[in-house]
Amino acid sequence: MPTCVRLLGVPIHAVTMAETLTWIEAAVNARAPRQICTANPEFLVTAQHDSEFHTVLNHADLVLPDGIGLLFAARWRGEHLPERVAGSDLIYRLAELAVRQHWRLYLLGAAEGVAERTAQVLQQRYPGLTIAGTYAGSPRVADEEAIIARICASPPDVLLVAYGAPAQDKWIARNVERLNVPVSMGVGGSFDFVAGVVRRAPLWAQRLNLEWLYRLWQQPWRVRRIFNATVVFIWQVWRERQKNRRR
Repeated sequence: MPTCVRLLGVPIHAVTMAETLTWIEAAVNARAPRQICTANPEFLVTAQHDSEFHTVLNHADLVLPDGIGLLFAARWRGEHLPERVAGSDLIYRLAELAVRQHWRLYLLGAAEGVAERTAQVLQQRYPGLTIAGTYAGSPRVADEEAIIARICASPPDVLLVAYGAPAQDKWIARNVERLNVPVSMGVGGSFDFVAGVVRRAPLWAQRLNLEWLYRLWQQPWRVRRIFNATVVFIWQVWRERQKNRRR
């Protein structure tokens, strides 16, 4: 099991993209159901007042550092997260690996038709990719039985859930054992990026760690979320650091 850095009471695993793919491959081969969370600073801020989400993050099998702010926070505390492992990048690497390993992927969530378009784009990019199924569905508890029946009828090796955090992660945690899928992972807005519904920040912005600013320009309604992921997160990490110093 990879080592982890604990930030605001949440364990973030110190893994690279390559190590993540190796972990997923081992998990699929083992066949026991496991959950991956793609954490960013907003996740950790939300978890401070959402005890259920906090519990989900602490019980997930792998919590990825999907957010450059986590790397900076770890470094500030004298700890080390080797690199950002973004779900929006991982989805492509995972599809590529799925072709080689003959895995079946199931795409759940996003707006109506987006999962289907995502499947088409991935299959065009990675010929031979098997999509076990696609479905928008919803994270509501009332809809779980029907969704679980759909997925179990497939059945996939990897389930990608795009309901957004924390709904997607809570949904997986509630149902991971019943689904019996080797790897289930929340992917946030990754389907929107792949399908072209939302344009991802250009490479120069990603390299300068300004992807959050590009998303704010593109989706100004995200201002509260961006504020939590930057200002509130920094404040909470600083406050935690001060408390630890006084102990």
